Amino acid sequence: MKVNELIDILRDQPPDAEVELAVVSPLTDDDNVTVDRYPVDGVFPWQGDDPDDEGVWLIGGAPDDVDALLDSLEQDAPENPAAD
Repeated sequence: MKVNELIDILRDQPPDAEVELAVVSPLTDDDNVTVDRYPVDGVFPWQGDDPDDEGVWLIGGAPDDVDALLDSLEQDAPENPAAD
């Protein structure tokens, strides 16, 4: 999904609605599934090896795990001299 497609979808939602990540996983070989719901706690732009390979991660999960990931991403991010 492209960012503009997500924006278009969200534009049709109530502005005060909570946004969550819903991770759907098979529970068994039957038709059963499980859904884990998490609030969106962060957004992280990423760039793949190809210059045209860029995207955005919506980050959510267990609070300690999210904090650890965001700390790791922040440490790995290149310095931004314009921010000084």
